[in-house]
Amino acid sequence: MASKDNRIKENVSGKFYVDDQCVDCDMCRNLAPDFFGMAKNGGSYVKKQPSTADEVDLCLEAMDGCPVDAVGDDGDDDEI
Repeated sequence: MASKDNRIKENVSGKFYVDDQCVDCDMCRNLAPDFFGMAKNGGSYVKKQPSTADEVDLCLEAMDGCPVDAVGDDGDDDEI
């Protein structure tokens, strides 16, 4: 399970984030390229937070598909 205490620094603030467990499999970037980017040192990060229910669903799908549970959704309690 992703840990907000281990968020990588590139993540934008908000509900979704990627932590340091990421193995750079590219799954989240392929599923939701508008929301996940590649960090400079490899791995993924959240580059944009979702703002609609459909976008949240897409980020949740990326989170559920992460093979190492590096995507979390318990970041800042911003309303979506």
